[in-house]
Amino acid sequence: MTEKTIYLPAIDPLTLYGPNNQLLDLLQRNFSKVKIIARGEQIKLLGPQKSISLVEAALQRVFQHIERFNTLSPEQFEDLILNGDENGAAENQTLEDVLVFGQHGKAIRARTYHQKSILEKYDDHDLIVSTGPAGSGKTYIAVALAVRALRNREVKRIILSRPAVESGEQLGFLPGDLKEKLDPYLQPLYDALLDMMPARKLHDLMEENVIQIAPLAFMRGRTLENSFVILDEAQNATINQLKMFLTRMGAHSKFMVTGDITQVDLPKQQKSGLIHAYEMLKGIPGIAIVEFDRQDIIRHPLVEKIVQAYEDED
Repeated sequence: MTEKTIYLPAIDPLTLYGPNNQLLDLLQRNFSKVKIIARGEQIKLLGPQKSISLVEAALQRVFQHIERFNTLSPEQFEDLILNGDENGAAENQTLEDVLVFGQHGKAIRARTYHQKSILEKYDDHDLIVSTGPAGSGKTYIAVALAVRALRNREVKRIILSRPAVESGEQLGFLPGDLKEKLDPYLQPLYDALLDMMPARKLHDLMEENVIQIAPLAFMRGRTLENSFVILDEAQNATINQLKMFLTRMGAHSKFMVTGDITQVDLPKQQKSGLIHAYEMLKGIPGIAIVEFDRQDIIRHPLVEKIVQAYEDED
């Protein structure tokens, strides 16, 4: 009799075990020679060594499937544990245009003309600057590309940044410690990440500094190698701040800058660094400029009409 303890990777145990342990019971029925005891994030196996090895191999296939697709049906589970057919179980999901599979298996893909334009430019450009109205998916598609690059081991870390200019980066009036002061400015980046991976996995990756979220002011002095780096709300960066950010680029890194030049919150005497960079960087090999428009807006249908109303007034 052999005993083996398997520790779950950064996946949701409920996804693995199923409602009311439905999938765990299915595993037990198919490997009756092994006693399977699940306790939170640990699975203890008791039985003959050969049978335990079969269960362990089956579970590893299931782990890989969940990490890739963030979902698991009873049919997929049975295929994985009996046939080892991860690709066959997910045949209908492995579409070429899917960037990542998010929470509950949601397929995340480019949906508009300019989102697809970013994908076309991605391989040949290490810096992509995208401008356009709110709700057009600039940040979301950038985060999806970053998550895909991390999962494919194209980069070692993701770094997401925003300028906290609404308070002039003078955050003392906000309650709490530094993280609590900054979180309201960075929340949209958390939201995008949580749409693409389980909260526990995101927490673990942030604890390990594989995913870092930081205000723009904290970028000074760093060299960012083997990284996917996104600067969001770049219209609120000054010229010097954006220059500082862009010169952080190290070897084997991808940089994406996103913003809406119609929503600049800087003092009137300061020119937006995004507007300045947009004018300066056009035509440089390795740098792509993508201009989103109202046709890319994928929020509530009223958002497009609101943007149009403000454009008409201007």
